Amino acid sequence: MKKELAIDQWKRKEHFEFFRKFEEPFFGITTKIDCTKAYRNAKESGQSFFLYYLYQSLIAANSIEEFKYRIEDEKVVIYDQINASATINRPNDTFGFSYIYFNEDPALFYKLAKEEMDRVSKSTQLFPLVSGDDVIHYSAIPWIDFTSLSHARCYSFNDSVPKISFAKLTETNGKREMSISVHVHHALMDGYHVGKFIETFQELMNNQSNTLK
Repeated sequence: MKKELAIDQWKRKEHFEFFRKFEEPFFGITTKIDCTKAYRNAKESGQSFFLYYLYQSLIAANSIEEFKYRIEDEKVVIYDQINASATINRPNDTFGFSYIYFNEDPALFYKLAKEEMDRVSKSTQLFPLVSGDDVIHYSAIPWIDFTSLSHARCYSFNDSVPKISFAKLTETNGKREMSISVHVHHALMDGYHVGKFIETFQELMNNQSNTLK
């Protein structure tokens, strides 16, 4: 479900009108996330670390309204819930796009996500069975400890979906860290909102009560 944002009453109306005319309206930020507690929680519970941090990032994104904004037909809409369209690697070194529904119940989220990952990994299709703008485009690049990232973009295609990528997990003196890259549409949000997302995501990664079952 979604509803239209009243742009004329929006405090960012002028920002929206300015940035939406850009050929490249996306901006990106890359930073490090402390994964020490999250990795330990995931492994002690026998969980997939990928699904563990994907779940926490979806909680963070759904808690910030601006991450639910999308531009559709020259209008700004607000989705009730944001899900994940994540790249899933296959044994033949290709990947497919998935559609993973967000559910606040961690057990149900994990079950549905695992089923979708299994389906994509065994398929040969690039695109998921379900698609839409009510997602964040996720990707994991676990082979590289990157410090910056750019995305392939078709500028003729109207796209306002946030893109979040995760790097290789590294360990130094017992501290585990992972780079995260967040690219968002500047007509819909600013660095402040990305900062809120990063802060919330880090807090959730440190919170053992969010452990998947």
